[in-house]
Amino acid sequence: MKLNIPGTVYFDDALDHLSDYYDGDGRKYYVIEGDDGQVICGIGYDRFEPMKDTAELQKLYLTNSAKGSGLGYKMIDFIEDKMREAGYKASYLETHDNLMAAIHIYKKKGYKEIERPKEVVHSTMNRFFWKSLG
Repeated sequence: MKLNIPGTVYFDDALDHLSDYYDGDGRKYYVIEGDDGQVICGIGYDRFEPMKDTAELQKLYLTNSAKGSGLGYKMIDFIEDKMREAGYKASYLETHDNLMAAIHIYKKKGYKEIERPKEVVHSTMNRFFWKSLG
């Protein structure tokens, strides 16, 4: 099953204008460039309103060349530090069964699976995780 279907981030209008979206209050997005200046990975966060003092880890992307390098783990460490600096006490994320490599990383980084929050927007996502940043 491909995930470029309605109800997923692929149909999120913010993808076409990441810099505009993440320029908003409480939102941040970061990228790493390779030696050639091309973006090889990115990660962001936004306030997750349904849960007090919680940021939503968003849009962790790695190019094929960056996968398997450990960069995903480092990016999560980095974004969690940024969340703490911004005053967040917890991190939430949503993903899909088809993204098993990502789920593996999230679990290794201490994320615990939770029940689907009733407020989730991306209706196709079927796995939900939370982690204390304390």
